Amino acid sequence: MTDRTDTWEIGDAYERYIGRWSRAVAPAFLDWLAAPPRQRWLDVGCGTGALTAAIAGRCAPAALAAVEPSDGFRAAARRNLDGRAEVLAGSATALPLADAAVDVVVSGLVLNFVPDPRAGLVEMARVARPGGTIAAYVWDYAGRMDYLRAFWDAAGALDPAARALDEGVRFPMCRPEALTAAFAAAGLGDVATTAIDVPARFATFEDAWQPFLGGQGPAPSYVASLDPAARERLGDALRARWPAAADGSIELLARAWAARGTVRG
Repeated sequence: MTDRTDTWEIGDAYERYIGRWSRAVAPAFLDWLAAPPRQRWLDVGCGTGALTAAIAGRCAPAALAAVEPSDGFRAAARRNLDGRAEVLAGSATALPLADAAVDVVVSGLVLNFVPDPRAGLVEMARVARPGGTIAAYVWDYAGRMDYLRAFWDAAGALDPAARALDEGVRFPMCRPEALTAAFAAAGLGDVATTAIDVPARFATFEDAWQPFLGGQGPAPSYVASLDPAARERLGDALRARWPAAADGSIELLARAWAARGTVRG
């Protein structure tokens, strides 16, 4: 049995699963963006607030807002941000801001889950001033997001039906060429892309496996759909694919692809 869901609602489960690298990627992304201080910022699809918190701590924003459709994630973001940003309900294609209201619009690990990414980028450009910056990053699901790449390769080898759920297959936006094309199609200028690599370290195999049991996102939802015997077989297959050091720790690479563009006047 397979179950396809991209639902993200439980902040604590997300933090154990992907949030640890969301927090690591965000500062590197902001360093690459190199926006000047005293800008008005918007974070689209803020999740539990990792990128928003990095903006608050590193970019000296004149104003900072975050938009998130999930009630559970908005609640987690408000707790985590503790008043450092205004957290609003909304989606990438329906932002609750006026035209030209901000200088910089960013979105971390979200575009793959927007049904119409071009429409989302057009909406982000609407709320940014002419000459403002639109930037986003997504996981390299098809390549060096090693944690998930190993998972789907193992799942697909055991269950061919799982291949249809593979984020590397489902989300063409996870490649730099597709990101560039989407930004250009939305009418943005001066489009540039880069890879952002962060280490993904686990103390033990169990430390790496347990986050897949939290039910948040496509891979954990697939695991939840399996019977206990199939779940154990998948765990054994992953143990063989994840290289362990002598102390039992596992070192992987988590790569994101980032893109930025300028709103035309």
